[in-house]
Amino acid sequence: MGFKETLNNMLNRGKFKQPKLPAADLVKVEETVPEITKKLEVERKSREGIGRFFKHPVEVLTEKPINILIVCVPVALIVFIGGFISMVKTYGIGVLFNSTVVDDFAVFAVLIAVVPLALLDLKEELRVRNLEEALPNFFRDLAGMNDSGMTLPNAVHLVANAEYGTLTPHIKKLDNEMSWGVGFVEALSHFGKILGTKMADRSVDLIAKASRAGGDVSEVLRAAARDTFEVVNLAQERRNNMLIYMVIILVSFGVFLFVIAILVSSFLTTMATAGAAASQSGAGSQFIGRIDVPAYKRLFAHGAMLQGFFSGLMAGVMSEGRVIGGLKYSALMLLIAWIAFRFVV
Repeated sequence: MGFKETLNNMLNRGKFKQPKLPAADLVKVEETVPEITKKLEVERKSREGIGRFFKHPVEVLTEKPINILIVCVPVALIVFIGGFISMVKTYGIGVLFNSTVVDDFAVFAVLIAVVPLALLDLKEELRVRNLEEALPNFFRDLAGMNDSGMTLPNAVHLVANAEYGTLTPHIKKLDNEMSWGVGFVEALSHFGKILGTKMADRSVDLIAKASRAGGDVSEVLRAAARDTFEVVNLAQERRNNMLIYMVIILVSFGVFLFVIAILVSSFLTTMATAGAAASQSGAGSQFIGRIDVPAYKRLFAHGAMLQGFFSGLMAGVMSEGRVIGGLKYSALMLLIAWIAFRFVV
């Protein structure tokens, strides 16, 4: 289209009709539609499910702590099954009853599956706790500045320059969105989604609904601040009250290990020596007989490891109200029990 035709089109405000495409060009355009559709479908699949995992594996594995099991569980199974097969092929099936190496592979497999999940869960727990502890101050400051006559965008902009710990970068993003013309309710809803905590979702939902209903935003912000403050205080009070019970669980596990160590190192050893002496003197049938110390030691080791693992889960439930929260204690006590029976007892 030349300059004259373009000028006429602008002057006539679109009344100028562009010439229709030739039939050959229409055919070419129609032929490219399936190819474009196929590429769009491939791009869509790359953003969800398995496609997203292969495209952004680290992001998928770390966005939720439980996602790390996608890798950890197969690796743990490979370690255990591979070690089991190699030991049986080398030493025969009797290695299951005469050696503790298979137990070691089982412990390593459990640690491989549990430790990454426990570390990521601990990191997420600290992130959520820091965010939730900063939310009451953020809402309270925002309400105070709004009461002084500031508009919400100006109040958010001023608050964004303050220090709220891990919440500060998210407040800066909220300030940027509002400076681009995004409404307060929409920007705050996006703010809550990015935080990704239950308390943030509830507070943001409360503020958004009250703002849409035309209520006093400052009063709603204060109500949200009081609500979040009470929730944070209750969570802290629960952790403090349950700390003593968690300590009792850890101490009882330590006492259990100490008693077993004394039992194996003194009592069973003495009884085994006395039984061997009685057998040599011909009085074995009248005494206790032969005592298999390694078998008892292995049995006690299994008991200590199981108690350590499940006691850790119970400590997580009592202190945090979550089973996954106890995996860090389970992994620690399982490792302590394994080290104690492999290198100390």
